[in-house]
Amino acid sequence: MAKKKTSISSKKLKDVIVHGVQEKKAERISVLDLRKIPNAVADYFVICQGNSDTQVKSIADSVQDETLKNLKEKPFSVEGVQNAEWVLIDYVDVVVHIFLRDLRDFYTLEELWGDAKIEEIESTY
Repeated sequence: MAKKKTSISSKKLKDVIVHGVQEKKAERISVLDLRKIPNAVADYFVICQGNSDTQVKSIADSVQDETLKNLKEKPFSVEGVQNAEWVLIDYVDVVVHIFLRDLRDFYTLEELWGDAKIEEIESTY
């Protein structure tokens, strides 16, 4: 099944997602701008981490709540909630990766997308 582009701007979606992860005190929040990378799978990756599987689930719920409440958007797919070690929330234009610290350090997505412009977001607490 082909993914359908969302009707809202990817920048606005990214901003609401960042707010959602900040609401649950996510750490090491990074936004990778993939728009200038040929054949990139999305416009943005939002990457963050939680300190426990409970916090990872809470961050994932917050992202989905904020996008639904503010933009009336639901994700195309959600993966990994059961184990809550690496939750991926796919909004087509923006993909959210929520990790436990050890897995984030292991996979180093920022290095895999080294050509992307990376913006580090301050935690709100």
